[in-house]
Amino acid sequence: MLNQILIFLLDTLLGLFSLALLLRFYMQLLRAPYRNPLSPFLVALTDFIVRPARRVIPGFKGMDLSTLLLAWLAQCILLAGVLVLQSYNFGSSVGIAVTGLALLGLMEIIKMTLYIILVAVIIQAILSWVSPYNPLAPTLDSFTRPFLGIFRERIPPIANVDLSPLFVLVIIQLLLFVLAGVEREISGLF
Repeated sequence: MLNQILIFLLDTLLGLFSLALLLRFYMQLLRAPYRNPLSPFLVALTDFIVRPARRVIPGFKGMDLSTLLLAWLAQCILLAGVLVLQSYNFGSSVGIAVTGLALLGLMEIIKMTLYIILVAVIIQAILSWVSPYNPLAPTLDSFTRPFLGIFRERIPPIANVDLSPLFVLVIIQLLLFVLAGVEREISGLF
């Protein structure tokens, strides 16, 4: 019972922190406008670890690799903590376990990215009907434009209804199915 509570707390705290780091990375990468309710919160929440990491981990072509690496590291620590709390015996297979944890951490980052896009597309679609001038609209547009733009170029609106969010959501769901299969294969290492 205590292990389940600790796993829940670890998953909640490190999972949310990793999500905050990943959102910060994508907001910088996609040049989301800073004047929105989310950006100052993410900076205040993650700045204590991102600033020192930037001194050690350089950026690459406008990407803040330190933030991305910290998100991945938080996921790896989360997975390792869950394994320890579940009494996993690393024993002689430490190298395999570390490789498996690194790959699973990467899969979690990819899955979290897909969920971020999924939620942003859904919220943007709802806000476009209900409140198109919401302060979050420019931020959501910067998140979804690269993905929706692919379909908007090829599929015209039908009766003034943009179907590109539907196609993006279907593709994200398919990618999540593929990732679940890959995660099962990697989990077989343990």
